Amino acid sequence: MSATLEYTYRYPFASRLEREGSAWGLRLATFGGSLASGLAGTRSPVVEAPRPVAVPHPFFFEGRCRSPRVVADLLLALAHTVNSRFYLPGAWRMLDPVVTSSEELLRLEGFSSCCGVYARVDLSAEAFDSEIQGRGTTNVDFNAPMRAALTQVRDHDEIKFSVGADQFRLTQAAGEVIEKKVALPMRWIKGFTNVQAYLPALQRRFEVNTIEARRFIRSLPRGVAPKSPSFVQSLGAGLRLSQREAKGTVRVMGTDRLKLLEPLLNQAKQLCVWSDDASGTSAWEVIFEHGRFLLFLSPEIWRGFSGEGQQLERLAGNEWETALPYVRDALRGKSRIDAARLASQLELKLPEVEAALAVLGARGLVGYDIVSGCYFHRELPFDMEKIESLQPRLKAARKLLAENKARVIQRTGSDDTLIAEVMVQGTDVEHRVRLLPDGDKCTCPWYSKHQNERGPCKHILAARLLVEGDE
Repeated sequence: MSATLEYTYRYPFASRLEREGSAWGLRLATFGGSLASGLAGTRSPVVEAPRPVAVPHPFFFEGRCRSPRVVADLLLALAHTVNSRFYLPGAWRMLDPVVTSSEELLRLEGFSSCCGVYARVDLSAEAFDSEIQGRGTTNVDFNAPMRAALTQVRDHDEIKFSVGADQFRLTQAAGEVIEKKVALPMRWIKGFTNVQAYLPALQRRFEVNTIEARRFIRSLPRGVAPKSPSFVQSLGAGLRLSQREAKGTVRVMGTDRLKLLEPLLNQAKQLCVWSDDASGTSAWEVIFEHGRFLLFLSPEIWRGFSGEGQQLERLAGNEWETALPYVRDALRGKSRIDAARLASQLELKLPEVEAALAVLGARGLVGYDIVSGCYFHRELPFDMEKIESLQPRLKAARKLLAENKARVIQRTGSDDTLIAEVMVQGTDVEHRVRLLPDGDKCTCPWYSKHQNERGPCKHILAARLLVEGDE
């Protein structure tokens, strides 16, 4: 049984889409969140927290959509993603996406319930008649009636898009509270903190127009997904699915996950495909005039991003400790954080800043945007202070050190590439760990099975903690 945290969500009203004369008003109920620019917020949920008194939440965004049908389609695609499960269907679902606002854009993020698909909607300030009015991050209530109402939006309708609770001034909303108590899986939270470890490695591979994109998506097999990987390759102006790997192809496991894109391709301008050969991940970006939808797929259907450990090696190191407070102070709600520029401004080394951003990402404080090649600031509306302690391999590594089960037997010697050689006690035998500049190695079965594809094993982490701690 997976670990869970009990959270109580209280919304001051139900999210809904309602007519205001000839216009539609889309009102998204929010739960607390951390707000910047002097806006008041509520405390993030904590385990077994007492129920707070329902109070009006300040809004941090409001504007009228210039392309109502496009915005409605993007929100519905996100809602469909978070309501989908591609591994072990029928189990628990998480339906409340996270929304982040800045002066430049409005960004909504969510995971499929199996955590194997990450989706993000980016709406630029040009998508609205009014300016985005503040910075902040919070949950939004994506209930069924609101999703059903979005399907009724027509392109000539006027939609007022509000994130927050200025509608407490409306008498019909007074006293109406939606309460949700859910067993929030740790894997869903950890997915948010792990996914940006993959995104910086993605490279743009293909660009096709939406006619070709729609033809490709509709050609994908329906029903049960293949148990072996498929490979996408460029064919003239379009894309083709193959069962053979070749140079320049994009590996995809679970092609049925790409069907989430189909409803968006009628009004989009372009489809861009990104991938990383080393990890086997791929991202599918549907581009509109003033927005985009990003669908990011895990390497395997059964591998949710929450189970990965790509950040663990940096969390176990110590190169980020000096830079961390300076980097965190520099975030300040920025929608673009360039690591190299930030290192220059703070007079720090680039690896220190990159490691600090990785740690902040593991705490839910930054995400990564593949298009700009920059990080962005957002604070997840959960209690993330102890997120590192929720990493089982990192906890196990620290326990090994606490019990004196790791010892250094060699430091840089005749082998110039060797950083250190450490013996770490396993269940029955000691495992030999070699810390190397091009990738650490261990003799344990876990490493033999996964290599470094899913992050380091607990023995490598313990070795790193021991050696870097000594230094």
